[in-house]
Amino acid sequence: MNDPRNNREFVVCVRNTGYKASLLVRRIYRRFPDAEAERRGLLRVVDESGEDYLFPKKLFEPISVPDKVARTFSRAK
Repeated sequence: MNDPRNNREFVVCVRNTGYKASLLVRRIYRRFPDAEAERRGLLRVVDESGEDYLFPKKLFEPISVPDKVARTFSRAK
């Protein structure tokens, strides 16, 4: 079965209003699919604590990264 944690989708934080301790503007974050959250206008991302949490979708913009970069980001702890 496909493990959603192997997903290599990334977003960049464009604002962190209300989440200054959890998100850094201009930082790239790994995004995990969560259909229910997205229906509610939220994205599941790994924040500065290293854990995945839900944040308002409006705080991020999706980005494309080359496969080699995605693999590097995915291995980062």
